[in-house]
Amino acid sequence: MRALIWHLGRAALMVKDGFRRPENKKVYWIEFMTQCNDIGIRSLPIVLIISVFLGMVLTIQTSYQLISGWIPKTVVAQIVRDSTILELSPTVICIVLAGVVGSKIASELGNMRVSEQIDALEIMGINTKTYLVLPKIVAAMFMVPALIIISIAISILGGYIAGMFSNILTRQQFIQGLTMGFLPYNLFFAMMKAFVFSLIISIVPSYYGYYVEGGALEIGRASTTSVVVSCILILCADYGLSILLL
Repeated sequence: MRALIWHLGRAALMVKDGFRRPENKKVYWIEFMTQCNDIGIRSLPIVLIISVFLGMVLTIQTSYQLISGWIPKTVVAQIVRDSTILELSPTVICIVLAGVVGSKIASELGNMRVSEQIDALEIMGINTKTYLVLPKIVAAMFMVPALIIISIAISILGGYIAGMFSNILTRQQFIQGLTMGFLPYNLFFAMMKAFVFSLIISIVPSYYGYYVEGGALEIGRASTTSVVVSCILILCADYGLSILLL
């Protein structure tokens, strides 16, 4: 418990120091755009692939379990829509991003720490927490919710494609189920999860990478630890937000 509190306090101080006023806004803007490209654009292909297959598999499995003479086929589209928005896209995609993006952040900062690049920047009078950590956090806060929105749309599209090619339901039935009983609050809940998860995905790897000690072996361990801790925290936050907001 003492170690947990120590890590939480150290991470909080790192984030606090990172929000100091930047010395050169133009330099930080360039770094922010670079992180947006690394976190958002480069993660887009894997997000698209996972999302389309999530929707397709969910449609087929739902129809296998539920379709009968008593249950209308439109229910399949409703379940695909709500499951994708409430759970699958925000949680599954963010766990994937924790591995893809989190390991990159931890390795990048860890390599800079071990090679003493961070020490050199600090000697030059640069606030390394602001220059190296803050752009990653802010970029994740913007790009992760955007990726989740894209994932939701692609997952529903994948469910539609699977429904059409498998003759599970017609186009009219899918659209009818998609619009029936829709709650806009579900989208708000998904965005809240995406925002919280984005903080976990960016802060935890930054913390483990920034404070790594040792050599190449420790960088690998820090990267692995950051991914494991991020995934656990995402699942815990998922449960906590479900209790608070649903």
